[in-house]
Amino acid sequence: MKSMPDTAPQPPLVAHLIYRLDIGGLETLLVDTINRMPPGRYRHAVICLTDYTDFAQRITRPGVALFALHKPAGLGLGTHADLFRLLRRLRPRILHTYNLGTIEYAATAWLAGVPVRVHAEHGRDARDPQGVNPKHNLLRRLLAPCIDRYVPVSRDLHGWLERVVRIPRARLQLIDNGVDTERFRPSVPGVNDAAEPWQDDPAAFVIGTVGRLQDVKDQATLVEAFAILRRQLPQAPLRLVLVGDGPLRSALAAQVAASGLQDSVWFAGARSDVAPVMRSFSLFALSSIAEGTPVTLLEAMASGLPVAATAVGGIPDLVEQDVSGSLVPPRDPHALAAAIATYVREPALARRHGAAGRARVEHQYSMHAMLAAYVALYDELCQTKTTPSTPNKAITPCAE
Repeated sequence: MKSMPDTAPQPPLVAHLIYRLDIGGLETLLVDTINRMPPGRYRHAVICLTDYTDFAQRITRPGVALFALHKPAGLGLGTHADLFRLLRRLRPRILHTYNLGTIEYAATAWLAGVPVRVHAEHGRDARDPQGVNPKHNLLRRLLAPCIDRYVPVSRDLHGWLERVVRIPRARLQLIDNGVDTERFRPSVPGVNDAAEPWQDDPAAFVIGTVGRLQDVKDQATLVEAFAILRRQLPQAPLRLVLVGDGPLRSALAAQVAASGLQDSVWFAGARSDVAPVMRSFSLFALSSIAEGTPVTLLEAMASGLPVAATAVGGIPDLVEQDVSGSLVPPRDPHALAAAIATYVREPALARRHGAAGRARVEHQYSMHAMLAAYVALYDELCQTKTTPSTPNKAITPCAE
């Protein structure tokens, strides 16, 4: 019997528009979302306004197309035309943009006939940590007619979009970030990961942080807090590990050298094996001046680490004071040093707070819950804004 050709429609295509695909919390979340979304529900393409690095190789789902528009510095008006042509060729059902750097392209997608436009806010810029820049907020507000749903990833961002930016509540949907609680897990006695150089002393208390070395993360305050801690606890075998790379690496290295801390501070660089690295820490520290829902903080809590962090953005939603960690004001190295010192002196407290953080992540911030929320959002908008005749053409994975 002659077989019939396969005429089954392709799953809807989601085009994810990101400024640059490189190591970072938002980028890790995007890759995990693509890799782990239920198969057969949606296809994915990643469009980078500028470019991408080897980090793109972490996308393991087959058939994901990758594009780079090589936007120049400044307005780059030609990039709108490039994106318009690409969207007309791909015909995605959904354009999903991320953060301020990509929001203006929702209008381009509207002109290109993309039926659904979703914009996610994962955090504010270091130059505007409170999100009060009038020009930026006017842009966000003027684009509201082109955006079907704004997705803040923390209650702080949700409240800011509603009260400060004045986005209508009906266009807002909170979706908490999620973390892989199987990959990020507490260390198990007798099951050892590869030893790291900062584990040279079994009694060492290792303070770790993970993030791009840039202004918004304010690792300079963490280094200063570590210097204070070393003076306060001269006999304690303390270590500080900064995982990540970025424009402030040389300045931070100079700060470490000026403080005479070279023997106890490690610049670990960008790492692809963050999960086992987390298990080499005794505590996770985050000194940011602005955040949404930090993925690295969720990963640290899933790894069973107590947390000492600044009380900014969505961090107070994650870390319960004196239950799973300690919260301090931003840019206050003395307060951060005092919070860390408590855990150095009280190992039992560190274990209790680490276990409480793990339990909170398992209950509220799982990868499964986040993916289910995004699938439900996509489903809802596709059903209300598109018709069965909307094209679902297949695309060939490639890089431009």
